[in-house]
Amino acid sequence: MFACHVTHELQLRVLEVRHAEEIFAVVDRNRSHLRRWLPWVDGDRSVDDSRKFCESAIRQFASGNGFHAGMWAKGNFIGVIGLHWIDWPNRRTSLGYWLDKSAEGRGWMTAACRAMVDHALIELNLNRVEIRCATQNHKSLAIPHRLGFTHEGTVRQVEWLNDHFVDHEVYGMLKEQWEAMKTR
Repeated sequence: MFACHVTHELQLRVLEVRHAEEIFAVVDRNRSHLRRWLPWVDGDRSVDDSRKFCESAIRQFASGNGFHAGMWAKGNFIGVIGLHWIDWPNRRTSLGYWLDKSAEGRGWMTAACRAMVDHALIELNLNRVEIRCATQNHKSLAIPHRLGFTHEGTVRQVEWLNDHFVDHEVYGMLKEQWEAMKTR
């Protein structure tokens, strides 16, 4: 199972069914905050919904098609980060994440994303990691900027978000670019 001590305060662990109550509690407490950028929030209405998500995440991990990890800071569950899928023939993946509002501004998400990109490009030997964020989601967009991703363009009206379409900014990181940045 994937587990990573990112900092002395932050740990990532593959989600398990036993985490469903913690996940639901954080989603429920952050419902309006998360709903602004994540279309799945309205469908997560019970611990059972979070349990089904965890079961799906376990199947995804077992099949080698990416995974979702819980984020624990100082022992408290604060969010989820994951590789949405892995395109093995083309050695690429996409990274997604969400965070408890009370955990923002501490650098934990940037550190978690750095660890996941490192895992994808170095440990899994993928060639490309992509991050897509809604054009107006400035906090989420700050992550690929901080990590040195290349802005590759805007995909117009690519996601139906609750009651309207949103554009996504697309950022990419290539293995050779990541390795060069790490040696500086």
